[in-house]
Amino acid sequence: MSTEVKVPTLPESVADATVAKWHKKPGDSVRRDESLVDLETDKVVLEVPAPADGVLESIDAEEGATVNAEQLLGKIKEGKAADTEDSKPDTGGASDEKSSPDSKSAPGKDKVGDEKGKGDKDKSSKDEDDSNKRSGSKADGGDDHKLAPSVRKLVAENDLDAARIDASGRGGRITKGDVLKHLSGGGARPEERVKMSRLRQRISERMKEAQNTAAILTSFNEVDLHQVMQLRERYKDAFQKRHDVKLGFMSFFVKACCEALDKHPVVNASVDGEEIVYHGYHDVGIAVSTDRGLMVPILRNAGQLGLAEIEAQIADFAAQARAGKIKLEDLQGGTFSITNGGVFGSLLSTPLLNPPQSAILGMHTIKQRPVAIDGEIVVRPMMYIALSYDHRIVDGKDAVQFLVSVKEALEDPARMLLGL
Repeated sequence: MSTEVKVPTLPESVADATVAKWHKKPGDSVRRDESLVDLETDKVVLEVPAPADGVLESIDAEEGATVNAEQLLGKIKEGKAADTEDSKPDTGGASDEKSSPDSKSAPGKDKVGDEKGKGDKDKSSKDEDDSNKRSGSKADGGDDHKLAPSVRKLVAENDLDAARIDASGRGGRITKGDVLKHLSGGGARPEERVKMSRLRQRISERMKEAQNTAAILTSFNEVDLHQVMQLRERYKDAFQKRHDVKLGFMSFFVKACCEALDKHPVVNASVDGEEIVYHGYHDVGIAVSTDRGLMVPILRNAGQLGLAEIEAQIADFAAQARAGKIKLEDLQGGTFSITNGGVFGSLLSTPLLNPPQSAILGMHTIKQRPVAIDGEIVVRPMMYIALSYDHRIVDGKDAVQFLVSVKEALEDPARMLLGL
């Protein structure tokens, strides 16, 4: 009895999927609920489990194929996989190397014959080597028909071994340029073509769409994180013990941004045709880097969350995203985004909008720098922050004042956390 493996119902707004990877091949045993094949959509990877125990009978949608909901992926033949071993014909214990009685000869005669054959072979090999060197076949590995006359001549003149020359010509032929590069000491210049994943294609489309649609401008400021770092250092152990999550910088930035968004609601707005949509809530997207590309899961109602809730949700989203198990609904929506290039060492950048959002805050690496405070030069942990925004609805004044609000909240975190 065969059981069909079909594409599951796809999430809303997802039209189709791409077969990313089969974890089994025909003939392999499978167990019910074992991950059988991965399907990649624009945003997430869907794991398709085996619907029954048995053997994978066939694959009807190969890797790279585009499939729709309920489309046939393959079939499972219910039952255990048969052990298949290559068997050799019974030779009755006889060996191919065993000599028959008729083949026996006197030891002395065999030795003389062997020495004579060896001498003939050595002489033949020497004659062949001399001939190859004269004709250039050492240079082309014996396939002189693959070398153009000019190439064969160049190789022979320089006594080269063609097997050591990287070929770039059609059909693996060695060109004159290949020989010249080899002579100049140039090594291999490998290239590899890899098809973009569905996620990478979608990221490319959205980034280009943002540039083509919005009037993107970026404003900058810098923040003294001395107070935040002191607060973290003082309470990080107690915080982790109480909430079972580390106290990071991102939760402070999320709270500071939500406070600033309340003061400057247009930064939290979006464009819909000829209308501006003002959102009375803060759904903040947190950019997460994964092997498959950048994902931006959403913290719903972030302004109402405490530091521990923010840190826990971010950690959970990051783990799911990097494991390829994040849900599509966790990536949809959002009114504002934050991206942290500082974790990779970025000192300054201009982040790109995540449409239809109208603004995104870029965090950067923290550097100890001398600054003037109350007329004195002191060294403080400083971070540049950047706000990219859609100038169609956000004026420069709003953007600058938003950054100032974020700066003030972070430089006096106690006031922010006490709601003063």
